[in-house]
Amino acid sequence: MYISTAPIQLTYADTDMMGVIYHGNYVKFLELGRSALITDAGFDYLEMEKQGYYAPVYNLEITYKKPIRFGDQVFVKTWVEENKRSKTVYGFEIVKRNDDGEHLCATGTTTHIVVNGTNFRPVPFNKAFPEWFQKYEEIKKQ
Repeated sequence: MYISTAPIQLTYADTDMMGVIYHGNYVKFLELGRSALITDAGFDYLEMEKQGYYAPVYNLEITYKKPIRFGDQVFVKTWVEENKRSKTVYGFEIVKRNDDGEHLCATGTTTHIVVNGTNFRPVPFNKAFPEWFQKYEEIKKQ
């Protein structure tokens, strides 16, 4: 299994009234991780769009475990949890690192389907992008 690790640049504007990173920002962090994994795997999401396809989010789940504060050193770890012809599930861990190690702050998944950009009907990932699908088969969680 391949895990992509990408740093998250926090800003003060990401915090809420309690001084922790606002929960809605975690969705951005998951997308940052998915984009990094796609790039690490040798593909380009914009190229998918240029070919007339999109991969919208079908489902999203996040479990919050520990707060993150402005100034923390934070990373998103991303992997292919499941790869089927009709959907791809990405797994995520958001961690912060400090002097006493790495701490798990959130876990999550996003499920994506590939759709035709004209009519938004689902298309099989393995048919539309066979090389991409095969790469995900090679790097997915076993």
